Amino acid sequence: MFISISNVSKNYKNNDGTWFKSLDDINFAIEKGEFVCFLGPSGCGKSTLLNLMAGFDKPSSGEIKINNQIVSEPSLDYVTIFQNYGLLPWRTVKKNVELGLESKSINQAERSRIADEYLELVGLSDFSKCHPYQLSGGMQQRVAIARALAVNPEVLFMDEPFGALDAITRIKMQNDILEIARKTKKTVAFVTHDIEEAVYLADRIVVMTSNPGKIKSVVQVRQTSVRDRTSPDFLAARDKVFAILDMKITEEVEYII
Repeated sequence: MFISISNVSKNYKNNDGTWFKSLDDINFAIEKGEFVCFLGPSGCGKSTLLNLMAGFDKPSSGEIKINNQIVSEPSLDYVTIFQNYGLLPWRTVKKNVELGLESKSINQAERSRIADEYLELVGLSDFSKCHPYQLSGGMQQRVAIARALAVNPEVLFMDEPFGALDAITRIKMQNDILEIARKTKKTVAFVTHDIEEAVYLADRIVVMTSNPGKIKSVVQVRQTSVRDRTSPDFLAARDKVFAILDMKITEEVEYII
């Protein structure tokens, strides 16, 4: 497996000195090139798990490996895209895309070429000289995606990246990231609390529950390469996830759709 999560738990100390268990004994693996969505209600630990995979925090117990290497810190080999875009307002769109390339000591001409390539990929070539405030929320998120892809990471971690967008823009961004993931063959771990978003995007859906955060079930979504929100396959997978969330399951179960 390309990403392996083995016996991972995470505890936090409260202000009163007591301990809170955010995640409890998480075991899961992701194949190279797979698109996996982590789905669950607020407080189930899905963002905490993503932060552990991305190296922003360390497990209290267990270990996470990417490409057989233990994750101990953030790396340009795996990049995280957040809901708030994280663009630098004083930089142009193109200069924002070049940001990660600067830390890799790539010369200016090559940085410019790579930035142009990925701005074209996300459909923003005509906005390269604009500043973030001149763009819509969806366009800013596409800049963030271009910036992440520009450093050619092996993994994209995405933490509810479309949560702040309106419904129409959100659907367009779902289509965009699906197309980009296929074109670039990136491994994607995507956190969401939106069931239909998870079904539309994922190869597999990890359904999580809270107090403490655990994997309740894993749903393998079998749809054609062209996703259709009205297709029988989509509706069957969506209904399966709804059913799982309503069921009192204490053990991890794998469902095949």
